[in-house]
Amino acid sequence: MVGVCNQCGLPADLCVCEVIAREQQKITVKIEKRKFGKKYTVVSGIQKEVNVDDLFRKLKSKFACGGTAKTGQIELQGDHKNRIKKALVELGFPEETIELDSY
Repeated sequence: MVGVCNQCGLPADLCVCEVIAREQQKITVKIEKRKFGKKYTVVSGIQKEVNVDDLFRKLKSKFACGGTAKTGQIELQGDHKNRIKKALVELGFPEETIELDSY
C-alpha cells in the first residue's frame, strides 16, 4: 500500500508539496571568506519541505567539491557563484526566487 502525504493528502508518489515549496521560497547565494582566505559558497533560505540532503548531494557532485548541509543552509567549498544559479534552476527552482549577493 502506498503511503499518504501528511500535508497535501495525496499518495506519496503523487505528492506535490516539494514542488510548491520550491516555488514559494527566497534563496540567497553569497560568498564567505573564511580561515586562511578560503571561499565558501553559502546557499540559504531553503525551507524544510525541500529535501536539503538530496539537494546538497546533487550540488556537491555537480561542482566536485566538499561542503556541509545544515538546517536550511548549504555550504560548498570554493567560489561557485557564477554557476550556482543555473544549477539551481536545473534542479527545479524558479530563476526569479534566486538572489545572488555581491561580495
